[in-house]
Amino acid sequence: MKSKRQESDRISDLFFRFMNTAFVIVNAVYPHIDKRIPGFGIRDGLTVVDYGCGPGRYTVRFSNIVGETGKVYAVDIHELAIQAVKKKIEKEHLSNIETVLADGFHSGLHDGVADVVCAIDMFFSVHGPDEFLKELHRITKQEGVLVIDDGHQSRKTTKEKILSSGCWYIVEEGSDHLKCVPA
Repeated sequence: MKSKRQESDRISDLFFRFMNTAFVIVNAVYPHIDKRIPGFGIRDGLTVVDYGCGPGRYTVRFSNIVGETGKVYAVDIHELAIQAVKKKIEKEHLSNIETVLADGFHSGLHDGVADVVCAIDMFFSVHGPDEFLKELHRITKQEGVLVIDDGHQSRKTTKEKILSSGCWYIVEEGSDHLKCVPA
């Protein structure tokens, strides 16, 4: 059974399918993902959580970067997202990705599992950002990093939400994302 939080933040199946198709087109016309990722600080052997992974646009790239000794957790509240990532895992024979269907914001991952948590193009849609940011804090190693972007909200709003949570310090501000460390 889905939590109330999961239901309020989860997009419809129809919109998910539309979004997935749009991403395929956007990626073919404007391959900006590969330009963004080097700034995230992901490297061989790290454990990365792609929180709000959607159809796995970043997940597979993270998998290739962390290599055989690394691990990627693809976390989402949407069953179709998890199915999409599982298809990519199977198609590309990727053994270092584990999918996780979250219950609301609760991923079920162990405390301090992640070297890097990425929340890309989804933070603007989160209702209850304090609870969400607390979960990201819980799963991030003390020396770990949160990479988060504005999505469809202002940078000012993003920063206010992050800082008001009391969980994170913003240590780097790029044009397309923020890097934060646990408070």
